[in-house]
Amino acid sequence: MRLLRHLGKLLKEFFGFAMDNKAWWIIPIIVILLIITILIVATSTLAPFIYPLF
Repeated sequence: MRLLRHLGKLLKEFFGFAMDNKAWWIIPIIVILLIITILIVATSTLAPFIYPLF
């Protein structure tokens, strides 16, 4: 739970930075990095359950 709170604060700070400095190019980079991170974590947790099927 604490991790999600810290992640929320970090994202809020990134978006605040982008709005204050008009650095809109940083938002797609952050979104893509978050998606890649979620895919890596989801794949690594599901891999041990998929291997016995083959």
